[in-house]
Amino acid sequence: MEILEAILHNQILIVGLISWALAQVIKTAIYAGVNRELNWERLLGDGGMPSAHSATVTSVAISAGFVAGWDSPVFAVAAILAIVVMHDAMGVRRETGKQAQVINSMMLTFEELGAPDIPVEVKLKELVGHSPLQVFFGFLLGLAVSLVYFLA
Repeated sequence: MEILEAILHNQILIVGLISWALAQVIKTAIYAGVNRELNWERLLGDGGMPSAHSATVTSVAISAGFVAGWDSPVFAVAAILAIVVMHDAMGVRRETGKQAQVINSMMLTFEELGAPDIPVEVKLKELVGHSPLQVFFGFLLGLAVSLVYFLA
């Protein structure tokens, strides 16, 4: 029970989870407003505005600074990890989403030309990466959540 209690009182973990949850709720609301439909899959899905990945890793890094110290190895590792994750979200993961769109479009064309229907589970997930703006707003959200948690 001590381990569970320690986990439940881990401020870095708590702030990271709050940031992730807020980003997912905001992302779902923005998607609903833009597309005029509520898609519950957005609550757990990747991609979209703001980047939950960026919000989470930013808040974890900032929280590590508050908890362990700005000169600590914990903050250093969390900050570098945040940079890598945000860079990856805008790079490889974003390109993967673009490729998925092209492949899915090609599969639809093949179906229209008479190829057998392609099962839904074979179609590729298109929302996996983020634009620089989505990453930036995720960063701002993670920063804001951390500052409110530790300074308010």
